[in-house]
Amino acid sequence: MRIDKFLKVSRIIKRRSVAKAVCDQGRILVNHQPAKAGKELQEGDILSINLGSKILTYQVLSTPEGNIPTAKASSLYKLLSEEDTKLDT
Repeated sequence: MRIDKFLKVSRIIKRRSVAKAVCDQGRILVNHQPAKAGKELQEGDILSINLGSKILTYQVLSTPEGNIPTAKASSLYKLLSEEDTKLDT
């Protein structure tokens, strides 16, 4: 499954166009490598998303075909870490 579609289906990012834009800005890493929106994800991949104020790191648990119910969206990934990127002043 493509990264942009996975982010939308999993509800990590609500719209596929936003997910694509985030990828195009170089704010998504897959297994510590910059990734384009069309990169295919596999189960077990590590996905890091730089949201500006936070860096979220997920492990991909499943890449289903098609859409899934909202209630099951969180079963597609496991949150590994959440780093705050703001500096304390």
